[in-house]
Amino acid sequence: MAHILIVDDDSSIILSLSMLLKRAGHTIVSAHSEAEAVKIVRDSLRGTPSDKISLALMDMNYTSSTSGRDGLELLQKIKILLPALPVILMTAWGSIPLAVEGVKLGAMDFITKPWDNRDLLSRIDTALSLNSESSPLSTNDNGAFDGIIGESENLKSILDKVRKAAPTDAAVLITGENGTGKELIARAIHRLSRRSNGPFVTVNLGGMPSTLFESEMFGYAKGAFTGATSDRIGRFEAADSGTIFLDEIGDLDTSCQVKILRVLQEHTFERLGESAPRRADIRVVCATNVDLPAAVAEGRFREDLFYRINLITINLPPLRERKSDIPLLVRHFAGEKAEFTDDAMQLLSSLPYPGNIRELKNLVDRLTIITDSPRITARDIRGSIGTAVPSSNHSVSPTAIPLTLEQLEKKAITDALANFGGNLSQVAASLGITRQSLYRRMDKFGIPQP
Repeated sequence: MAHILIVDDDSSIILSLSMLLKRAGHTIVSAHSEAEAVKIVRDSLRGTPSDKISLALMDMNYTSSTSGRDGLELLQKIKILLPALPVILMTAWGSIPLAVEGVKLGAMDFITKPWDNRDLLSRIDTALSLNSESSPLSTNDNGAFDGIIGESENLKSILDKVRKAAPTDAAVLITGENGTGKELIARAIHRLSRRSNGPFVTVNLGGMPSTLFESEMFGYAKGAFTGATSDRIGRFEAADSGTIFLDEIGDLDTSCQVKILRVLQEHTFERLGESAPRRADIRVVCATNVDLPAAVAEGRFREDLFYRINLITINLPPLRERKSDIPLLVRHFAGEKAEFTDDAMQLLSSLPYPGNIRELKNLVDRLTIITDSPRITARDIRGSIGTAVPSSNHSVSPTAIPLTLEQLEKKAITDALANFGGNLSQVAASLGITRQSLYRRMDKFGIPQP
């Protein structure tokens, strides 16, 4: 049970929300104006623990003007008095840019009017859980982290964040380079969530043509277009009551971003060829290797969508920043097929891995296949990957300048291009990255395409 402040100049809105939240077990205090809301917040500071406000649900307009500036001013006043108070803004669909500005000023979330009762209650529960010092922290993982190998401090910190976020319905954005294990983290969030018995649906948005976006994501009715000989459900409908994992969302075509925003905001969609809306009871987890704030600044990614998907952000470090985990990963990938000597482990721990864990796995798999002996040495590794790795037997000039990580990454790509005769598919596979990521890296380093 929480003590919730509702701020709106429309009495019917306050009445409707009060009835809904009281049925959910919350206690309500309401305000019809900015001044009244500020007084209640001040009184909350001086009151008993039972008077403390746990969350504020507030409209953006309190005067004849519909600019929303008065709502933003009220938000700033509330955040000055109670900086940690979670605030959910209420706005019309056409005023979402205003709500985004509110998020920048400290609001936790925003909903559009008219709201969906179940969605609103879910968002309130999420905000309260994330703001609580006693947020649920699972101690029984039940295999949720299967496949996630490592004992480094930064990985432990990430898994603790996953345990805390998973029981809520908060939208999670997982960032990191290709091959860092973003899908494994997304699956762990699902397995530890209240939706673990529901479906986990993965969608690679980077590989989806914009012309197929609506039919793939929303589905279609029989006869909706030539070739639609039967009804087909889309990915959102397939994920109902479970989790949808939107991978590579940073590569989503701008024409599709507004369509996906509407589903994430209203939790409804329409199949192609139908006019009746369908509900999507889903938890959304997204992933990208794109710098989304930069993409927003450049106009390649919608700012309102960015704030909708990243209520919680989990950034996965590249393998070069958790090198202490490399021996554990190597032993996991090799299993009983091979044993790596100390010098081999030392060499493997020194490589740059532009493709991260995926590249390391490909390398270990290749070594266990092509090496005649079950005992793999540093010499075997050098023989497999060629000139990209200097031999420890070679003398090094005391004035030699070591290569930077970017120089090593560029060299790994150029060597792979030479080894595979310019076949970009084979180069990308050997490095453990996608062709799209390979193109970006080649452009970054000024490497011409074959």
